Amino acid sequence: MKVLKIGAEWCPGCVIMRPRWAEIEKEVPDLETVYYDADENEELLKKYEIKDLPVFIFLDKNEEVLLKMDGEIDKEELLKIIEENKNK
Repeated sequence: MKVLKIGAEWCPGCVIMRPRWAEIEKEVPDLETVYYDADENEELLKKYEIKDLPVFIFLDKNEEVLLKMDGEIDKEELLKIIEENKNK
């Protein structure tokens, strides 16, 4: 599984989520995550129909979307989603 994290420097929710993701990435070192700045990646916003930030897109091994979530999400909820989908 791969997680696309899409945010912006000016986004308050993105600032809140950064340390949560840092903790998750330390706890789940084999999780692949990629951060994209929304202001620099308009084509990504169009491709995934992104309206609000932050956005987290969970992709399977074939780069197909498993789940798309936006806003501030509890660390425990993210860990549960990762655990349930890690082999997809």
